[in-house]
Amino acid sequence: MAHSFLETVQKHLQIAADVVQLPRHVADILAHPKNEIIVNFPVRMDDGSMRIFTGYRIQHNNIRGPYKGGIRYHQDVNLDDVKALAALMTWKCSLMDIPFGGAKGGVKVNPHLHSKDELMRITRRFTHALGSNIGPDYDIPAPDVGTNAQVMVWMMDTYMNRSDDLTKNAQRGIVTGKTINAGGSQGREQATGQGVAFCVREWARMKGIVLSGKRAIIQGFGNVGSYAAKFLDQLGVRVVAVGDHTGYLRNERGFDVAKLFNHARQFGSLAGFQEGDPISRDEFFQTKADIFIPAALENQITSKEAEWLEVQCVVEGANGPTSPDGDTVLTAKKIDVIPDILANAGGVTVSYFEWIQNKRSEFWDLEEVEQKLEKKMVKAYAKVMEYSKRKGISNRIAAYAIALENLKVAYEERGIFP
Repeated sequence: MAHSFLETVQKHLQIAADVVQLPRHVADILAHPKNEIIVNFPVRMDDGSMRIFTGYRIQHNNIRGPYKGGIRYHQDVNLDDVKALAALMTWKCSLMDIPFGGAKGGVKVNPHLHSKDELMRITRRFTHALGSNIGPDYDIPAPDVGTNAQVMVWMMDTYMNRSDDLTKNAQRGIVTGKTINAGGSQGREQATGQGVAFCVREWARMKGIVLSGKRAIIQGFGNVGSYAAKFLDQLGVRVVAVGDHTGYLRNERGFDVAKLFNHARQFGSLAGFQEGDPISRDEFFQTKADIFIPAALENQITSKEAEWLEVQCVVEGANGPTSPDGDTVLTAKKIDVIPDILANAGGVTVSYFEWIQNKRSEFWDLEEVEQKLEKKMVKAYAKVMEYSKRKGISNRIAAYAIALENLKVAYEERGIFP
C-alpha cells in the first residue's frame, strides 16, 4: 500500500519512539505541529492582472530553540508535505545538536513560469502575509526547493522594512542562506552538498573503500546535487549519470563536473548540456554505480526503483526520497542508506553558523566554516553508525532515535506548562 510522505515520517517516529521508550505524551506532542499557518495573498503579475497564491508555514516544535526551516516554491506544495518536512527539521536539528526547532514553509507556485519581478512580488507579499509569525528569535526561514539566496534577501528586506530604523539592522538574522553582501555566511550555498560528500567520505572510510574511480549517479541537480557532484569529483568519484526536472543524462566515462556545474548554474537546469547521452528516468535508475544521491523530491525511490538500483550506498541529499517499500527493498539488497536527516544536515548546520554570525556581528572565513561543518558532520555520522550497530536497527531509525533522545531530555527537564 502506498504511504503519503507525512504517513512515512509518522511511521518512522513511532518506531524510533519505541526504541528510546519515549513517553506517550511526548510522542503525541511530536506527532503534531504546534502551529499550522495558511495564507492566501494577491500578487500583481507583469501584465497587470492579479493572481491569488496560497502559502504555508508549519511550525512543528520549538522546545530546543527557535523554529527553523526552508521555504519551498513548487507547484505541488501542499499542507501534509510541509507538515512532514517541518517534522524532519525538528529531528535534523536535534540530531545535529543545533539549538533550533523545526519548521517548513512554501508557496504553491511553479517558479519556472514567472519572471524575476513576479517572484520578487510573490516573495514580498508572502513575507508580509506571514507578518509576526516569523522573526529572528522565533522562526527563521531558509532556501529550499525552488528558492535561493536572492529570495531570502527579498524576504529579509521585506521583514526589515516593517521594523523601526533603530532596530532594522538587528533583523538580518530573520533568514539564513542570504547572499554574502546581505549578511550571509561563507560556505552556506555549498553546505548541504558538502555535508553529503562528508557522509560519503566517512562511509567509505568506515567500510575500507577507496573512493577514487568509484561511480556515482545523482538525481536532482539544483543546489544540493550540483555541489555534491563537485565535492565528490574532488574525492575522485566519477559522476556517470545525472537528472533533473528537464531530463536525464549519462556519460559512462564520467562527466566533466566543472562544465556540468557551470552549465546548471548558468541556465538553471541540465537542459541543453551536450556532453552526455539522453536517457529515460528508468534507465537512470538502472545505471550501474557505487553511490546514488537522490537530491530531488520526496518518494522517488519506491520498491520499483529500489529493485533497479545497482549501488552500494544511497545518500539522501533530498528530504524523504525513499518510500517505506523502497526502504524494505534496499535493506533486503543490503544497500547502505545514509538517511536524510543526517546526510543533508549540512545546510541547517551552516544556517546556524550564519545566524550566530548575524547575532554577533561577525564574519567567519570559509576555512573556519568548513572546519566547523566537517566536525559536526563527522561527529553525527559516527554517532548514528554506532547507535545503529549497538541497537541492531537501521541507520534511519538510529538517526531518529538519537534526535528523539535529545527531545526526550528537553521535555523531562522542562515539563509541560502549566
